[in-house]
Amino acid sequence: MKRWFKRSLFGIAGAALLAGSLAGCGGHRHGWSGSEQDRAEFRARMVERVGSKLELDAAQKQRLTVLAEKLQAQRAALRGGGDPRAEFRSLFAGAKLDQARAKQLVDDKTAAVQAGSPEVIAAAADFFDNLNPAQQQKVRDFMDRPRWGRRG
Repeated sequence: MKRWFKRSLFGIAGAALLAGSLAGCGGHRHGWSGSEQDRAEFRARMVERVGSKLELDAAQKQRLTVLAEKLQAQRAALRGGGDPRAEFRSLFAGAKLDQARAKQLVDDKTAAVQAGSPEVIAAAADFFDNLNPAQQQKVRDFMDRPRWGRRG
């Protein structure tokens, strides 16, 4: 076979492999991002999973549910009403970066964090403070565990 033909064949195979990988990874997984029903189901699964690992009682599970709801509300406030990626891309749409809009976007996100943080902190404290020492240690161990994609 001619050299250019081999290279072309490998290039096409590589491009097909890359396209297939991207298509497979690009599926939407819902979780925190789906419809309200999807988010509620995700929260319930998360509470059950964490509850079983930490051996939570009913009151502790209720506190964890409140924490999950506060986190979801904070995430929704940060996300805003539109598509955050589209907002970010719009900053680069013109010949120059829209600095005023970029600053406004940062200010909006900062205000959302400041507005919702006290409720999230209170819910996290209520949950963590009502765990027994063994459960608290399991939470600490989980946070210390290295995870894929996490650096440092």
